[in-house]
Amino acid sequence: MGAYKYIEELWRRKQSDVLRFLLRVRCWEFRQLPGIVRVTAQPPDKARRLGYRPSRVTWCTVCVCAVEAGRGRWPRVLCMEKPKNQGITQLKFQRNLRSVAEERAGRKLGGLRVLNSYWINQDSTYKYFEIILVDPQHKVIRKDPRINWIVNPVHKHRDVRGLTSAGKKYRGLRGRGHLYTKARPSIRATWKRNNTLSLKRYR
Repeated sequence: MGAYKYIEELWRRKQSDVLRFLLRVRCWEFRQLPGIVRVTAQPPDKARRLGYRPSRVTWCTVCVCAVEAGRGRWPRVLCMEKPKNQGITQLKFQRNLRSVAEERAGRKLGGLRVLNSYWINQDSTYKYFEIILVDPQHKVIRKDPRINWIVNPVHKHRDVRGLTSAGKKYRGLRGRGHLYTKARPSIRATWKRNNTLSLKRYR
């Protein structure tokens, strides 16, 4: 087996003493760092499976923390509605934290494009993700037929528009078949198509 296979097997056993100690130490380290910081890919085998290629110029991985907390609604002074609409706490954000971390990295590093991301650590307050970013203006990326699809203008801010893997997950696009017809192309588009009356124009 290669070295990456050993690393993969180690990360499969997250309850082992070695990885529990390693994650605890790294979690302490992440808490001392800024919210968005450039790091070396850990674990490197996971990053390479998701498309990362080690290069100082064209590719980079960024560690981003996302807060695990409820959404919370701002309390209004006068609430003249039914009690079921008066809730303030225990409201859940619809997107997953990985997509939130991708969006934060994409907005902070606007010249780069988000390729993918993966979980690396978490504690009681934060979840930490590593985001793989690509420089679409670099000639190495533009000439590589395996990755130059990300250069197309349609992939601008793909992390904000739900086009990454985490984005497609919270949009409900992971499933296939007749049970998922109302999820494509989007829930709102399907609702609008089903609720719009379209008649032939009289000429």
